[in-house]
Amino acid sequence: MGEWLVSLEGTEAGGQLALALALIAAFLHAVFGALQKGRHDPWLTRGAVDFAYASMAAPFAFFVVPWPEPHMWPIFATAFVIHVGYKLLQAMAYSKGSYTVVYPVVRGMGPLFTVFGAYLIFGETFNSVQWLGVFLLLCGIFGLAFYNYLFLETNRDTLGIALFLAFSTGLFVAAYTTYDAYGIRATANPFTFLAWFFFLDGLSFPPIAFARWRRMKNRPAVGPLMLRGYIGGVVALASFGSVMMATRLDKVGEAAVLRETSTVFAALIGWLVLKETVGPRRIALMALIAAGAVVVEMGG
Repeated sequence: MGEWLVSLEGTEAGGQLALALALIAAFLHAVFGALQKGRHDPWLTRGAVDFAYASMAAPFAFFVVPWPEPHMWPIFATAFVIHVGYKLLQAMAYSKGSYTVVYPVVRGMGPLFTVFGAYLIFGETFNSVQWLGVFLLLCGIFGLAFYNYLFLETNRDTLGIALFLAFSTGLFVAAYTTYDAYGIRATANPFTFLAWFFFLDGLSFPPIAFARWRRMKNRPAVGPLMLRGYIGGVVALASFGSVMMATRLDKVGEAAVLRETSTVFAALIGWLVLKETVGPRRIALMALIAAGAVVVEMGG
């Protein structure tokens, strides 16, 4: 299957598959964000998720996919550091601010900086129509964050630090999106990168989460936490794996922009699952985000 996917790189069929993968990643990433902001402490949830997808990826890394080439180990090490920084900042942001405010800010910063990173590393460029699409998407995302701040935000005492952390997390989103695209293109078999990435990346947060759990006075039951972790692990494998594969098949910047339609899915999850109010203004902003993604894709 790896050879077949590699054969699609740069082709029309590869571009269509990359589009589908980016949209799948968008939906699943919104689900993943909601899981991390749910009933359990976000640090514990992240640790459970990481443990889950590391344990699921390990058999594939050791026994199924080809062994990584020697030059891949420094790439894995750098990706590990970038993702640890991202996860630490995201957990802190979710601890300080509401999901509906923090999430759009994080996702809004990501594509903007990823487009610049893709230009610097891969020489990718956007035309004027695509930049218009980026502008529309960002207006929708930040408009949604501002609306949620005005009408839904409850943690106003810590909102300033939450927004700073969300902005910083967005920078790390751009960094890992661009660098992961470099990493998955650096190996002959993309599944080698995916299996080893998820195995190694999943080793970082479980010790942090366990130490936090040990210090809690009212420790949550391990069973429900790990169940959420394994559900999140499956979602994370599919979400991050899909967007990584999309960046190998087609342009990194376009995949990053399309993935940020996750903000639309996040708002729908907030409405349907978290029982938040969705009025005509939020619907209009979500439509603007979707329109921006369409303009970027069609403009290319």
